[in-house]
Amino acid sequence: MSLHAHLVGTGRPRVAFLHGLFGQGRNWTTIAHGLTPEFTSVLLDLPNHGHSGWTTSFDYIAWADLVAEDIAERLGSAARLSVVGHSLGGKVAMLLALRHPELVRSLAVVDIAPDSSSHGDSMGQLIGAMQSLDLATLTSRAQADAQLAGKVPDPDVRGFLLQNLHRRQQAFAWRMNLPMLAESLPAIFGWPAGVEGHYDGPVLWLCGDRSEYVRAEHEAPMRELFPGTRRVDLPAGHWVHADAPDQTIAVLREFLETT
Repeated sequence: MSLHAHLVGTGRPRVAFLHGLFGQGRNWTTIAHGLTPEFTSVLLDLPNHGHSGWTTSFDYIAWADLVAEDIAERLGSAARLSVVGHSLGGKVAMLLALRHPELVRSLAVVDIAPDSSSHGDSMGQLIGAMQSLDLATLTSRAQADAQLAGKVPDPDVRGFLLQNLHRRQQAFAWRMNLPMLAESLPAIFGWPAGVEGHYDGPVLWLCGDRSEYVRAEHEAPMRELFPGTRRVDLPAGHWVHADAPDQTIAVLREFLETT
């Protein structure tokens, strides 16, 4: 499967961004532009999201291998990128580094850990809200926003979700594979069993200080798999890059300049 990608900057990419659940690569556009002109970035749509293809089941390891294959095809056997992954994309990025360390120059993991994240289960509520929309009778994005407002009161979160809604012929449809993702929430919240080894490269662990996703018990498994981890907390919730874009750019720039 070829993954949809958007390039920010000119020349050979140095950074790859992997978005979170319900997201798209373009969610990182502001951050990627903030790193130019020194760093060119490739923003990938993960499987079942954005403009990338769909799969019949969810598998973190298979997704990490797909990203590795895509990077190698785009950049050749000498590809070495700094990989930034948020939430679901952070788990994919961690597995990419563990399974294909030759492709990963450095790793930035944003507000997630190599462990269960079921305690952050607002995502199940968001899926329920999206599934409640009657796409067959929907006539406008404004109507969709109004229908979601009762279940998703935050307008920024609604806007984030509705970026996935598009017209296909005469009807609205979701760009993401919502039914499969809904059925796969236990796997999405989990971490693959039997993951071994460690990644010895530099790792930035960027966390939101108001987020529920990273807890004290996650420190040990994170540092066991990624002994080079340096943690930085920013004044943000789970969507660190949206809540604190300037600080995110500054911390990422410093990390990239030193790795």
